[in-house]
Amino acid sequence: MKMTVIGCGYLGATHAACMAELGHEVLGMDSDIDKVHTLNSGKAPFFERDLDDLLAKHTASGRLRFTASYGEAADFADLHFIGVGTPPQPGSDAYDLSHLFDAVRRLAPGLKTPAVVAVKSTVPVGTAPRVAEILREYAPAGDLAEVAWNPEFLRESFAVDDTLRPDRLVLGFNTTHSWAEALLRQAFEKIIESGTPTIVTDWATAELAKGAANSFLGTKISFINAMAEVCEASGANVAELADILGHDHRIGRHGMRPGLGFGGGCLPKDLAGFINRADDLDAGPAVGILREAAAVNARRRQRVIDLAREELGGDLRGKRVTVWGAAFKPETDDIRDSPALAVAQALHDLGAAVTVTDPKALDNARKLHPELDYVEDPIAAVDDADLLLHLTEWHHFTTIDPKRLATRTTTPKVIDARGTLNTDQWREAGWITRSLGRA
Repeated sequence: MKMTVIGCGYLGATHAACMAELGHEVLGMDSDIDKVHTLNSGKAPFFERDLDDLLAKHTASGRLRFTASYGEAADFADLHFIGVGTPPQPGSDAYDLSHLFDAVRRLAPGLKTPAVVAVKSTVPVGTAPRVAEILREYAPAGDLAEVAWNPEFLRESFAVDDTLRPDRLVLGFNTTHSWAEALLRQAFEKIIESGTPTIVTDWATAELAKGAANSFLGTKISFINAMAEVCEASGANVAELADILGHDHRIGRHGMRPGLGFGGGCLPKDLAGFINRADDLDAGPAVGILREAAAVNARRRQRVIDLAREELGGDLRGKRVTVWGAAFKPETDDIRDSPALAVAQALHDLGAAVTVTDPKALDNARKLHPELDYVEDPIAAVDDADLLLHLTEWHHFTTIDPKRLATRTTTPKVIDARGTLNTDQWREAGWITRSLGRA
């Protein structure tokens, strides 16, 4: 098949490359000329595991190319995926849908024959009718330009795998037995034939799917972090408690890891956006649990700041703090709403000299937080430190021998906010250790 992907950020670039991997001929479209040039060279303008390999493979094979022209995209195919960003509105938790509506308006005049516009962007429920209205107004094909909803469920650092081997495929339509459904089933034929559960539903349910999924995941993470607060107060061990709970198949262990909490460009935004839309629909009381989940998440960052002040005698002025981690999670260079950088910035504001290290995210961190210091080598980063904070759970950090570090610090103290360091090993090496959720 031939298809386009409008908007080539994390979602769009990954979707375009994976559709080419499935055998389709794909044209990616993005208004950012520099991004288009980078993608056409076979590289992503961000780090995502395995993505560069697919981009290089399929730009070379001719199955995949990128353009900045909406007209070229409209002429290229009858199936158009839209994956533009929907960030929060300035000063609000509501989604900013201007990029989505603008993309539809600019694509629509080129849709002269029957076409399907399949939106993947995360939106508040009730957006699809507005997209359909724009198509009817601007597309020469009129009602023959159909709207479908195909939400994404990607995890950064696993985005390629999640696209090619998803847990489920959701297709939302306004009418039953739509020809749009046949077209999308053809596009995802290999995925469907592999046994992936495929749910065909209405627009509203499909729109709710991503926000509801992320709201549940955020709540699950916040639940175990709330238990971490109780464990610290009672002397219990939250890691062992999570293991006990996880053996109950109704609860499950996956995704229930105590620590510093969640960040990134999706989970916090989607949780806040879901609450905001529920309020608009006069369903605010139904999402009270989500408000508390967000509050628990925020408290985890403050807890690390409080522990740091406690370990450094209450006054951070002149103290040297090393932070292992800048990305919001390992295996990405994404620093959007990074808990690690939020803590680092807060400690800097309290007077500490903060040095940050990260395998992938230092360039992005420097741009956003130039006031912090940066060192590429995590071992050298601890030189003369009064306190080490482990804030992003990169595997590389867990393999470093703590004996090599102890003599390089002023005081061998570490706060493990992710719970992945071997604290017994660190204590044997002479370190004073603190972990969230443990006495």
